[in-house]
Amino acid sequence: MSTLREDARLREHDAVMGEHDEIKCAHDGASWRADVLTIFPAMFPGPLCESLAGKALAAGIWSLKATDIRDFGLGRHRSVDDTPFGGGAGMVMRPDVLDAAIASVADAHDGAKRPLVVLTPRGVPLTQKRVAALAAGPGVILLCGRFEGIDQRVIEARSAEEISIGDYVLSGGEIAALALLDAAVRLLPGVMGAAASAEEESFATALLEYPHYTRPAVWAGRAVPETLTSGNHQAIAAWRHAQAADITKNRRPDLYNQYVASGAQAP
Repeated sequence: MSTLREDARLREHDAVMGEHDEIKCAHDGASWRADVLTIFPAMFPGPLCESLAGKALAAGIWSLKATDIRDFGLGRHRSVDDTPFGGGAGMVMRPDVLDAAIASVADAHDGAKRPLVVLTPRGVPLTQKRVAALAAGPGVILLCGRFEGIDQRVIEARSAEEISIGDYVLSGGEIAALALLDAAVRLLPGVMGAAASAEEESFATALLEYPHYTRPAVWAGRAVPETLTSGNHQAIAAWRHAQAADITKNRRPDLYNQYVASGAQAP
């Protein structure tokens, strides 16, 4: 069991590490800016401080700021929610509190208006096309809901875009926000080493990605498909396309139908 002195030392260590992470991961003056409104700001940058996103953050290619919605809460307890009109279980996030939080990061002071996105399971499914559009813009403001949801009036008043990352329910919008930011940041200029990698990934077209292989050529009695070791680039391209089409047809017939309807030609 830890002593009070040990607990104090751990809190001091955590505070120092938190300051270090903020210095390492924050960057002013970035052209692509992300603001996240949440009641759990300590969840950010989280994994976005690592790998490609983290390097891009440290290099100033993009910036991230997490704002605590409770800073705009009401009363001594900084309340951000209340009981729902009409009855029902749970609590609803208040429109006045959320609007004040949104106003604190909105872009009224400059010309680069960023879209306001609410992460919610009832939103429009997030697609690679929408991710690419967000990456091509000035950035994004993400509002992370909690409890039973957000008062509809602030969504309408702020013309917020409701986005879902899948047909399941999370405890809040924070993990969804991390996923959206990771998907967008990797498309920013200078983040990925090879632009061709992004062009061949799943969802870049209507097809899922083809299988990948590397050394050794034979592993556990399984050999790499001969076409990939043939050196015939035209045959390799055709094989990969056929594999992608077959995988998409079996796993995502909805995407495959879109591909067929698009009239895209095999390489």
